[in-house]
Amino acid sequence: MTDYGSVDQEPRRTVTVKSNGFDIDFETDRPDRHTTLPGCTVSSVHSGTGLPGSTAGPGDSVTNGPEAPEPFATQERATGRATITDVARVAGVSVATVSKVVNGRYGVAAATAERVLGVVADLGYESSLVARSLRRRQTNVIGVLVAEFEPFSTELLKGISAGITGTGYELLAYCGDAGRSDHVGWERRSLSRLAGTLIDGVVIVTPTLALPVHEGVPIVAIDPHTGPTGPATVDSDNLGGARTATEHLIGLGHTRIGYLGGRADLESARLRELGFREAMQAAGLTPDPSLVLEGGYRPDRSDRPTHDLLERPDRPTAVFAANDLSAIHVIEVAQELGLRVPEDLSVIGFDDVPEAAGSTPPLTTIAQSLHEMGAEALRMVIAMLESGPSAGHHTRLPTRLVQRASTAPPAAA
Repeated sequence: MTDYGSVDQEPRRTVTVKSNGFDIDFETDRPDRHTTLPGCTVSSVHSGTGLPGSTAGPGDSVTNGPEAPEPFATQERATGRATITDVARVAGVSVATVSKVVNGRYGVAAATAERVLGVVADLGYESSLVARSLRRRQTNVIGVLVAEFEPFSTELLKGISAGITGTGYELLAYCGDAGRSDHVGWERRSLSRLAGTLIDGVVIVTPTLALPVHEGVPIVAIDPHTGPTGPATVDSDNLGGARTATEHLIGLGHTRIGYLGGRADLESARLRELGFREAMQAAGLTPDPSLVLEGGYRPDRSDRPTHDLLERPDRPTAVFAANDLSAIHVIEVAQELGLRVPEDLSVIGFDDVPEAAGSTPPLTTIAQSLHEMGAEALRMVIAMLESGPSAGHHTRLPTRLVQRASTAPPAAA
């Protein structure tokens, strides 16, 4: 006697929606009121109590899109993705039974569940995130949105990735600004694509705008441009770290110090320049306005200002660059101009990305706890998901000086 697997015969249906070549399956007791998505068509409605292998039973309706559903062999070649119908056919059970097994619902005999799971593994079936969201109203996925994958965001991702282990959540990293010229507002565009459908909560790295609190989608911003306002935030002590960097150069005997700042619209850049100025003033030194330039946190943008600093006859004896990539570029330009680092020019950066230790000479810098920043942001998102928005807060982590070989006392006059 055939084991159909399901002992309860509820009148539910499994609706298959075709979207961009993919079949998305979800259960409903009102197939005539199915959820729709932009660009999707309902390709079939499967019986929850039909015979094994059937795709439509008595009383079921089938609505075709522009093209009728393809046989499995053709779909596999076109999309490379097995559907819930394929699993049911190979396992010899109903689509509803497969749905119960993969979603951990009651009512399926152990032997049948084991057989279905074996077929799932053989075919490589995996329900899509959109389908999971439609069924459960959650995906157990936390998004990490970055403007681009550069050393700073990559180190944060490492901390987030290490912290996700054992939480029951998965990660989706999304680059929202690649190839665009209008950098401002990338995070809002990314949120509108992902929030509420593919992700349950989100960590956003250096958002450019104050972010709204999306209902049901907790947001934690790392190093936001606007500072600790709006949603929960994690950042570093940019002000104190810049003071420490400047005090280090002053302690070595430098008095003519150049400053290569970040973008003017960033709170972190504002605080680092403020820390530089406060440390100079505390030492009784007045910063030379012509030596305080903007480098934009990017080597390409800092190239011209760096040449302006180092090619002048009264060049500084030391340069504090507001991030490591700009500081490393200062070293490279200095060497191109025949200057020795640190004998002729001391250079200090900020961040302590892996490239800092690998530069020639190794870069003295102010270390942010980038892995810990990422891990803390992840903990906050999970706490907000599990305990509510009140679990969010603003966290500021300390910085520290990492002394390497790019700084030394100035050469004797």
